[in-house]
Amino acid sequence: METQLLIVIALFAAALYYLGRRVYQTFAAKGQAGCAKGCGGACGAAFDVEAMQRTIEARTVSR
Repeated sequence: METQLLIVIALFAAALYYLGRRVYQTFAAKGQAGCAKGCGGACGAAFDVEAMQRTIEARTVSR
């Protein structure tokens, strides 16, 4: 009986650890620049800010 109880407690503790870790990773600061999704992918690098600025300036001047 005590062995079963220890196994159940160990499984419950492991499940709590897993869920706590998932929640922490969801809300913790990512520390990387980029998009708001926080996936760490290259989505932030897909934008060329200088090219966008040149486009905006070109459209503003041509009006």
